[in-house]
Amino acid sequence: MTRYREIVQRLIEEHSRYRPSHGQIDTEVVVDPARDHYELLHVGWDGPRRVHGTVLHVDIRDDKIWIQYDGTDRPLAEELLRASVPREAIVLGFHPPEVRRHTEFGVG
Repeated sequence: MTRYREIVQRLIEEHSRYRPSHGQIDTEVVVDPARDHYELLHVGWDGPRRVHGTVLHVDIRDDKIWIQYDGTDRPLAEELLRASVPREAIVLGFHPPEVRRHTEFGVG
């Protein structure tokens, strides 16, 4: 679990370095290792439009990394694989349970 926490936090931090190319938008990292909840948010303004939304949302539960949301152009699941996380330990939580069994990843 400690290794998974370190990997997830490192990847979230890496993604936080990329800022939107337009607007006055900040990138916020939310890390709650006590509850194993990790999130990356965009917050700010793009002209008159308010921006507040999740870019990445990851939870660690039952010894698995649950990707709850991935709004990046570099799939987090692939980055986890490159970090030597086994496929069966990665759950694509944004897919319904009946779809997860058809992916190459864990089912939960």
